[in-house]
Amino acid sequence: MSDAPRPDGTPRPDSGGAGATYEAAGVSIDAGDKAVELMKVWIDKARRPEMVGGIGGFAGLFDATALKAYDHPLLATSADGVGTKVAIAQAMDVHHTIGFDLVGMLVDDLVVCGAEPLFLTDYIATGRVVPERIAAIVQGVAEACVQAGCALVGGETAEHPGLLRPDEYDLAGSTTGVVEASHLLGPGRVRPGDLVVAMAASGLHANGYSLVRHVLLGAGSDGGAGWALDRHVDELGRTLGEELLEPTRIYAKACLDLARRTRTHAMSHVTGGGLAANLERVLPDEVEVHIDRGTWIPQPVFDLVRRVGAVAQPDLERTLNCGVGMVALVDPEDADTAVSLLAGHGVHAWVCGEARAAGAAGGSVTLTGQHPGW
Repeated sequence: MSDAPRPDGTPRPDSGGAGATYEAAGVSIDAGDKAVELMKVWIDKARRPEMVGGIGGFAGLFDATALKAYDHPLLATSADGVGTKVAIAQAMDVHHTIGFDLVGMLVDDLVVCGAEPLFLTDYIATGRVVPERIAAIVQGVAEACVQAGCALVGGETAEHPGLLRPDEYDLAGSTTGVVEASHLLGPGRVRPGDLVVAMAASGLHANGYSLVRHVLLGAGSDGGAGWALDRHVDELGRTLGEELLEPTRIYAKACLDLARRTRTHAMSHVTGGGLAANLERVLPDEVEVHIDRGTWIPQPVFDLVRRVGAVAQPDLERTLNCGVGMVALVDPEDADTAVSLLAGHGVHAWVCGEARAAGAAGGSVTLTGQHPGW
């Protein structure tokens, strides 16, 4: 074949001319390889005995013979992301905690049915692979997997130049767990008389950040207060950015222990939609739940958003967890044991309400009273 250029002047494929490269298009294979090497040390920490091999293959492997110990194993799966909280991590250039938010969103959706998280995969899309930044993100994911007791078996880092700005990224993942069929938690177990045990959130967790950013970071009469992330806020006791980046609490091990050692009938992970909407998802039609707001004081950040944004309480409660990250419906005779057991796991818990035989509003949740000081 001739080495002469094409009629339009571009070099032929075998001409040796300096054509386009993947690197010139904005994707660096070398940077990706370096990121993988840097993250290996963290992934190695997030292993379980059932994990087969290491990362680098086309698929993560998990030895399913572990399921032989179950009479009737049910697999559970969940997929999620961390939403616009990544904008806070990017603005602060702090990336080693956002993985806790991802893992918390994933594994604690599994444990509400009594499932033990087995393994997790993550997906990072970024405008430009900065190996140290990617490794920091994976560090948080791996450390959170250790807290949850699940293995990080692999994932994907995708470079999307032109779609995302160089310092932008998004983070998502999926997880798989297992529960014995006879131990499955859910609406079918809930009875009138069950007490609602609330578990304290560490803060905002990873939901409602579009509202929070609008209220506290937006500028102008319609856009919010326009506060800087490095602003020290007295009622928070730290900077606004530090508060907004507080990692999601991971309840997995505590909740699994609770399910094993008490008559826990159902659990609900309080994420987008707030306490009432998420608790309603685990109620049968013949049961309604009444929650007393007077049993807890939400962390100051919730009142801050409410006051600064003049956010109506119903809107606040439909958007944020308002200080409760997980709830369990337990037999009334086990409520005190549940609170004590959770405290042993470092989770502050209290009885916040009760289940009753449903009236006209079957399967509903009603919040009454007011938070002290609000």
